[in-house]
Amino acid sequence: MTREHPAYYELGYGEDFGLSALTERLSRPGHATGPAAAFALAEELADRSEGEEAVELGEDARRLLASGLPERVLHTVWLASTGNAFDPARHGMTTRAWLERISEVSTARLRQNKASYTPPPVRPVRDARLCRAVVAELRVTAPALVAASPPPHLVDCLEQVVNGADADLGMRLLLRALKAHSVPVPYGQYRRMVALGWQFGFPPGAVHDGLAITWPPVSTDSREGLQDDFGLSRLARQFTAGWHHRTPRAAVAAAVQADGYERPPGSEAAVLLEDTRRVLGSGLSDDTITVLWLAATDRGHNIDRFGISGREWLEQVSEVCREHLTEVAPAYVPAARPPATGAGEVLREIRDVSPLAATATVSPGFHPLEGTTVVEALEQIATQVDPDLGFRLLLRLVEVLRLPLTEEQYTRYEALAGSLHYGEDHLLFSVYHLVQRT
Repeated sequence: MTREHPAYYELGYGEDFGLSALTERLSRPGHATGPAAAFALAEELADRSEGEEAVELGEDARRLLASGLPERVLHTVWLASTGNAFDPARHGMTTRAWLERISEVSTARLRQNKASYTPPPVRPVRDARLCRAVVAELRVTAPALVAASPPPHLVDCLEQVVNGADADLGMRLLLRALKAHSVPVPYGQYRRMVALGWQFGFPPGAVHDGLAITWPPVSTDSREGLQDDFGLSRLARQFTAGWHHRTPRAAVAAAVQADGYERPPGSEAAVLLEDTRRVLGSGLSDDTITVLWLAATDRGHNIDRFGISGREWLEQVSEVCREHLTEVAPAYVPAARPPATGAGEVLREIRDVSPLAATATVSPGFHPLEGTTVVEALEQIATQVDPDLGFRLLLRLVEVLRLPLTEEQYTRYEALAGSLHYGEDHLLFSVYHLVQRT
């Protein structure tokens, strides 16, 4: 990050912002495209977050105005980023005059918050390394961008924005041109763009949303892109007290869409389906499966109180996974997994917490589950189903029961998590706070 103010994601942005957000709104199907409608959209954007979003909108417009770039460049880039949805020239305005109006909208809104507000001098990002990185991505995608029939000389004009105005805005306008013209972006380049976006302080949504990414096939063989919990243990976490979806099925449907920004659509559904298939294909009893679910959710979804067995519930979860995969990854076929191995280390950790778990209870105030009963079920998962899932559910039990961990235990957990290729945040957001530090 080379900017003096906080990164955009630190300011609360979860998606695009500033001038590139305005061009995205103008390009949406069904929007009126006359000057009055475009001006109203600019006012609406400037008014968001109690006027705070006017800062980035005005700054972006002034960067281009201060750059000295010719009208041809400004007009070409504007048309490309809006998908030709709004052309100021058709309404008797130059692009520069239109950008001045956007700057004025921003200033007027900020003066509602502070009457003495005066726009500060522009602070363009012209870091040579970042400029080269953006230009490199622009040149990689240039053939596909030209083939999509955007305005002529667009690649050259975008490069002038990056080097002559601002690398930050140039990156976002490149992304807008790719999105507006549905230019396919290979997965490898997409990942580079996300990483580059982080250097500018972009939230991942500013890169991901609306981009035509060429994803690799859905697979459960790799855990690339996973940062925290996943699969059945993650689903259970979604069902702790306070879950707000109208029906359990709707909650599962929302959970299976949690692929994040780095995994192909359908990835979470595939991982969850694999977990449920392994449990359902095992010899575990209904009672054992039910106990594990109730413990992992801290009795947040009491299937036993509704007459639903553990197997019946996992069958419903599997059905939701298959429906989602049919929609977003119809070519996906669950692979036949080899028999799970390596239960010894997980079993050791389960038995290590057994004495403390034996003195604790899941949901002590409402149909309690004795810790000993849950530990016995965990041992069956680790030895009869899958040690990986057993370890993830152990972490859930430690978290639910708030069992204190020694530094030595946590070090072993880190080693196990690493061997199972968990993301770096998996332990951080589950049990790190329970470590008793000397």
